Amino acid sequence: MDRFDAMSLFVAAVEAGSLSAAGRRFGIPLATVSRKVSDLEKHLQTRLLNRSTRQLTLTDAGQAYLAACRRILGEVDEAERTAAGEYSTPTGDLFITAPIVFGRLHVLPVVTEFLAAYSQVNIRLTLADRITQLAEEHLDLAIRIGELAPSSLVAIRVGAIRRVVCASPAYIATHGMPQAPEDLAGHECISFEGPSALASWSFAGGKGELIVPIRSRLRVNTAEAAIDAAIAGAGMTRVLSYQIADAVRSGVLVPVLRPFEPQPWPVSLVHAGQGLLPVKLRAFLDFAAPRLKQRLLQAMW
Repeated sequence: MDRFDAMSLFVAAVEAGSLSAAGRRFGIPLATVSRKVSDLEKHLQTRLLNRSTRQLTLTDAGQAYLAACRRILGEVDEAERTAAGEYSTPTGDLFITAPIVFGRLHVLPVVTEFLAAYSQVNIRLTLADRITQLAEEHLDLAIRIGELAPSSLVAIRVGAIRRVVCASPAYIATHGMPQAPEDLAGHECISFEGPSALASWSFAGGKGELIVPIRSRLRVNTAEAAIDAAIAGAGMTRVLSYQIADAVRSGVLVPVLRPFEPQPWPVSLVHAGQGLLPVKLRAFLDFAAPRLKQRLLQAMW
């Protein structure tokens, strides 16, 4: 039995949620995966997985063995990358994730500049508006917006963004400029957040957070759609500052209620930071951090 191969299949099965999914990842039949995992359990003389028709669950022994396998496989991977020169020359694949709109507007331009400067590095940029797990999804770096939960990850702050309410000059000319958050009750609003956030917006009040109800005459599922509707005069919307920087500068949108804006959200580059960083990741951090800081400063208007 090739224990290294069996350990890799075991970890893949747990991460993918099934033996068949692990087989697809490695391009081998389900029967082969099942046999190798069974052989591993026989070698260890303990059951690692509870199998059912719907899902796999780890036994207590499986939980402990999974953590050990991940550590061992990680060390082997690091040794191979060291031998291949990854820790001396920026080379290889770099896996990065970022929020969809921020990634398109700010991260992608930095990535293309980096690729032009480092010809031996390839980048896979995944844009998604969800919190990704770096280790489980095999990611080297995440760009995250908002306060970070306590963890062992290393975070490099590159700036901040604000939550802003805006409307078109034509809408304000017709409906008036709100002077306080409570005035929104008399305005038409465009919302695009999740269902739990459609009924109200939060602001900074004199005694803490101030939550005011809004009347959403239009509900959309993307910031771009909300911004386009606001420019067209359909109402007021609330978006992130960088999303409307160009529209504010060109005068097609006007920010309102600025004294009541909530505290800005930090923008951070997040990575595992354990052990010696591959040169490709260190090179990207050194390259991207100052450029993202500059772009965020320019987007603050």
